[in-house]
Amino acid sequence: MKIIMLGAPGAGKGTQAKKIAAKYGIPHISTGDIFRANIKEGTELGRKAKEYMDQGLLVPDELTCDLVVDRISQQDASNGYVLDGFPRTIPQAEALTKALEARGEKIDYAIDVTVPDENIVSRMSGRRACLKCGATYHLVYNPPKKEGVCDNCGAELALRDDDKPETVQKRLNVYHAQTQPLIDYYSKAGVLFSVDGTQDIDKVFADIVAKLG
Repeated sequence: MKIIMLGAPGAGKGTQAKKIAAKYGIPHISTGDIFRANIKEGTELGRKAKEYMDQGLLVPDELTCDLVVDRISQQDASNGYVLDGFPRTIPQAEALTKALEARGEKIDYAIDVTVPDENIVSRMSGRRACLKCGATYHLVYNPPKKEGVCDNCGAELALRDDDKPETVQKRLNVYHAQTQPLIDYYSKAGVLFSVDGTQDIDKVFADIVAKLG
């Protein structure tokens, strides 16, 4: 089962990707993890990616696709995988389709976790992080025992810049411009299905499993 997760930042696709990977015994592959692993191991692809990242540049599509294809060629991905965070754009999707075709393979499912923008903004702006030990909380779903104070180390909790409403909205705008077209792309390929990401995490997962079988 070769699966791609789609959905806006904060829609919960990473959480669902991990649950799918655990249930079906396939690896959860996120591009961030691939970059970190290759850079750590000092591979040729990792070195190339690091050159771009050190300059604050985006890693080019072709190189990102090479890294992903290298990762899905590994033994643990022989029965399938869940891709999370790639492809993000149409050129990346086309590069992936081409690379898979060369191996006689194709994507089986593209799962779109749909959540309205306003839900995501309120979800993300409710997050609080401990800048000292890295613990994360949510004012509604996972509040700290004492308001504004980390349960673990007693340090003050903060709203990260990434989670501020205006930053979240900017990220959503980028998502709609760049990644939304992927929904049409995979819909045309006949592999897309959507799940309502506003539901309880377990209900979202149950809906995905019902589709995957």
